[in-house]
Amino acid sequence: MTAVIAILVVLVGILVSIALHEVGHMVPAKKFGVRVSHYFVGFGPTLWSRTKGETEYGVKAIPLGGYVRLVGMYPPAPAGKKQSDGFFGRMVQDAREMSAEEILPGQEPRAFYNLSVPKKVIVMFGGPFMNLVIAFVLMTIVLVGIGLPQATTTVGLVPQCVTPATAPADYECTADDPLTPAAEAGLEPGDTIVSFDGEPVTSWDSLVGKITGAAGETVPVVVERDGERTTLEITPAQVERPVVGDDGQYVRDDAGELVLRPTGYVGVAPTQERVSEPLSAVPEAIWQQVSGTAAIIVSLPARLVDIGQAAFGDEARDPSSPVGPVGVTIVAADLLDAGEGDLVGQVATMLSLLASLNIALFAFNLIPLPPLDGGHIAGALYEGAKRQVAKVRGLPRPAHADVARLVPLGLAMWVVLLGMGLLLIYADIVNPVRLT
Repeated sequence: MTAVIAILVVLVGILVSIALHEVGHMVPAKKFGVRVSHYFVGFGPTLWSRTKGETEYGVKAIPLGGYVRLVGMYPPAPAGKKQSDGFFGRMVQDAREMSAEEILPGQEPRAFYNLSVPKKVIVMFGGPFMNLVIAFVLMTIVLVGIGLPQATTTVGLVPQCVTPATAPADYECTADDPLTPAAEAGLEPGDTIVSFDGEPVTSWDSLVGKITGAAGETVPVVVERDGERTTLEITPAQVERPVVGDDGQYVRDDAGELVLRPTGYVGVAPTQERVSEPLSAVPEAIWQQVSGTAAIIVSLPARLVDIGQAAFGDEARDPSSPVGPVGVTIVAADLLDAGEGDLVGQVATMLSLLASLNIALFAFNLIPLPPLDGGHIAGALYEGAKRQVAKVRGLPRPAHADVARLVPLGLAMWVVLLGMGLLLIYADIVNPVRLT
C-alpha cells in the first residue's frame, strides 16, 4: 500500500510540475504575441487533446516530459551564406524549413525568432522559473505551515540498559547490561526536565551539553510530572559514542571504523514537536538545494560511471547517487515507511520530495546546451551580445543568431539524455538507493 501511495504521489507530482513548467513557457510567449500551436504533457501517442483558439492542448501516453510548440523557433538562413550539403547541413536546413512552414501567411512578426532578446530569455526562463516557484510554495508549506520537528525537554523514551557504542538499533538488553542512569533514577516518559544540576534547561541541546560535562557526577535533576515538580538524583555514566560530523553522518577513520569519543550518558530520548520556521528560512533552504543540485550536475559524468558500475557490477550504490523516476518512487516509499503513523510527517516528507524534484528540474533545465531551456537562453544571449558589439563598433545591426545550426548538437544531447535516463531506470531497478 505504501508503494502504491508513493507511486501515485510521485507520478501526479511529476505530471503537475511538468504541466506548470510548460505553462511557464506558454503564458509569456502568448503575452508577447508568439503563436503557440501545441501544449502537451507527456510524449508518444496522444491520449486526449482539445483545440482552443489557436492552441491544441493534450495529454500523451508517456508521462516523462512535455512540450509547447512555439511557432518560428529558427530564423531563415543568413542571406548569402552557403549551406552545407552534408548530413548535418541537411538536418539544419530541414529544421529551418519546418520552422518556416509553421508560420501562417502574414504572421511572420509573430515568429519566436522575431522577439527581442529580453523577451526570448523571459519565455525560455519561464519554465524553470515556474519549477522554482513550485518549490518555493511547497517549502513554505513545509517550513512555515507544517514546521520542522524539534526535540523538546519532555522525555519520550527511557532505555532500560546502557548499550554498546556499535550496537544495532534493534539491540535487546541482556542481564549483563547495566541500567541506564535515567532508569535507575526513576525518570519516566512524559517527564519534562526543568533543571539539571541547578541550572534551568531551556532546550534539548542545552541539556545534552550539561549531561556531557557531568559524567561520573551525581547531580540533582528537577522534572515536572503530572503537574508537580520532583527532584531526582542522577549520575551520568561515561560511555564511548560515535562522533557525528557537520554533515550529520558518523565520522570514520582511514580503516572505515567509527570514530568514538567519551561522553556523558543518561539514557533518555526526547519527544518531538513541530515548530514553524520564519518565512526568511525558505529562501535559505531553496538556495541550499539549488547549490547542492548544481554540484551534483557538475559531477554528473563521474557519478554516471559509478552508477554504471553499481548497475552492472558489484559496486555498492552511493546513497547520494542521482536517481530516475523509478528511484524517486522507491525513495518516496522508504520515506513513507520511515514515517509510518505520523500523517503530518508523511505529508511534509512528500511535499519536501516534490520540492526537491522541482529544484532538480529548475537547475537541470538551465544547463546551457540545446535542447534544454538553458541552450535557448544561451542562444538568445549570444544574439544580444552580437548586437551590442555591433552597436558599439558602429556596425549595421546583425541578423538573428543562426540557432538552427545547434540542431545536431541538440539531437546528440537527446541521445545522451535518453541513455542517461535508461541507465538510471535500470540501476534503480537492479540496485536502488534505499533509505531503510
